[in-house]
Formats: sequence, structure tokens, C-alpha cells
Amino acid sequence: MQERTHLEGQIKALTEIQTELDDSLELAEMAEEEGDEGAIDDIQQSLRTLRERAGRAELEALLSGEADGNDAYLEIHAGAGGTESNDWANMLLRMYVRWAQKQGHKVDVIEEQAGEEVGIKSATILVKGMNAYGWLKTESGAHRLVRISPFDSNAKRHTSFSSVWVYPVIDDKIEIEINESDCRIDTFRASGAGGQHVNTTDSAVRITHEPPGIVVQCQNQRSQHKNRATAWDMLRARLYEVELQKREEEANAANSAKTDIGWGHQIRSYVLQPYQMVKDLRTSVESPSPDNVLDGDIDQFMGAALAARVGGADGDG
Repeated sequence: MQERTHLEGQIKALTEIQTELDDSLELAEMAEEEGDEGAIDDIQQSLRTLRERAGRAELEALLSGEADGNDAYLEIHAGAGGTESNDWANMLLRMYVRWAQKQGHKVDVIEEQAGEEVGIKSATILVKGMNAYGWLKTESGAHRLVRISPFDSNAKRHTSFSSVWVYPVIDDKIEIEINESDCRIDTFRASGAGGQHVNTTDSAVRITHEPPGIVVQCQNQRSQHKNRATAWDMLRARLYEVELQKREEEANAANSAKTDIGWGHQIRSYVLQPYQMVKDLRTSVESPSPDNVLDGDIDQFMGAALAARVGGADGDG
């Protein structure tokens, strides 16, 4: 039913775009006949807005991967650099939460490790909404920040890195076999900013899957049992995402340079000083407004990366 509702919504959106286009073209003809320059300007602006809507609808249609429609886990890890990197990781976390809220998605904090002074060392959030994974999957990789550090009394420029990893939530229909003897389970006392996710018992759970070295952890519930169940779900999702990546790499062997968004691969630079610019290194899409980008305005980067990724797959197939 959820998929049917989504498809009906897509058809309705396309029908509305077509109707508005026909109406605008008819009005434009009338305005030209009457020489109404003001009306023509208004119609041109409406058509530009309509083109943006059509572009997004086209990208939505590209989200046909087997997990694209699913909810998504998003992990952020601060790179080396202490206070500066922890603050940058926190800025990225806010950016993705703001993006999700603008899409009407729900966000749950699964775990959060506070930095020593400011920011976060790491965090995992669950983004719930149609096509959450389809859009967010292009965000995996290293994100680089260049700015004059507010923590440096000498006002020197600093470069910081944080890594983002996105993987889909999977349901019971997808079977992932895990040999529990390959896993180490640790419990510990949760720690997080703000108090609401902090527990007073060893209820937080970390699972390490030894062969590939995958680590997941959950601390958002007061119950160790619930955190353990969520951590197992996250591990299954991570292993599934690894399999999806393998399939994509095999399908895009000749185009690997375009589609490589793996862990540690730098995908985007955010420069706040000496000039202001955000540039995606995969698609060369740029924005001169880092403040807007860090407030969640990242659709243009996601859309371009998604189109390049799908285009690369199509080009090989």
C-alpha cells in the first residue's frame, strides 16, 4: 500500500506539471499577442520553477534500486583533529537533520558520542521517509571543511575531515545470514550531549563483526534488550549495503572512477574562508552559499550525484 500510494503521488505530480505547463504556454501566447511584458516575465519565472519540479520528479523516477525507497541509517565520524573535527562532525549532523526535516522525514538519534570539548566524535541517525536511502546514499564519503577556526586564538585556517556512511534499513523479507560466533558484543554506559540520551546503566550495545571489521552501536533506548535488537538490525543493514556496493562495483567496473563513493573517498569541500564555496568533487556542482548548504540545502548535490551514478550504470549496461 505504501508503494502504491507513492506511485499514485508520482503520477499525480507529473499530471500537475503537464497541466501547469500547458496552461503557462497558453497564457504566454495570450500575453505575447497583447504585448504584456509583465505577464511574460511572471510566466517565465513560473516555467523556471516548473522546470525545477520536473527535474526533481525525473530524479525521483531514477530511484529504482531495490533499497532506494527504504529508510536509511546515516553515520558520521569525526576525523583526526580533536576539537575542530568534532565541531565539523556536529555541523554535518545538523545539516542532514535539517535536510531530512525539510523533506518531511522523521529523524531518530540511534547513538551519539560527544566530543571532549565541543561537537561529536560520532553519531548515527535513522532517517524515516520515502526514498530516504535513495537520496542519502550519494552522501557516503569524506567531507572536507576549510575555515578560520573559532578555536584557534591565532585565527589560522584549518582543514578538517569527517566521514559519512549511509546504509539502508532492511525488512524481514531480506535474509542476511550472520554467524554470531564472528561477532563480539560489548555493553557500556551511554554518553551524549543534552542528557536525553544518557543512561545510568550499561545499556548501550556495540556489536563488532570481526571478518570485515564492521562496528555498529546503539544507545537510544534505556533497555539493553532493545538496544541489542536495534544493533543487530543495523548490522544486518550494513552487511546488506556492503553486498549492494559489491554488485554496483561489478556492474560499473569500467566506470568505477565515477561511482566510487566508498568510505574515505573525499566527495565534497566546504570552504568558509578565505572565500565561500561548496564544491562537489564528483560532479563539479558548486554553491556560493555555504550557510544555506549547511542549513540542509543539499538537493542540488544529491541530484547531480544521483544522475551521474545512474547515468554511469546505464552507460555500462
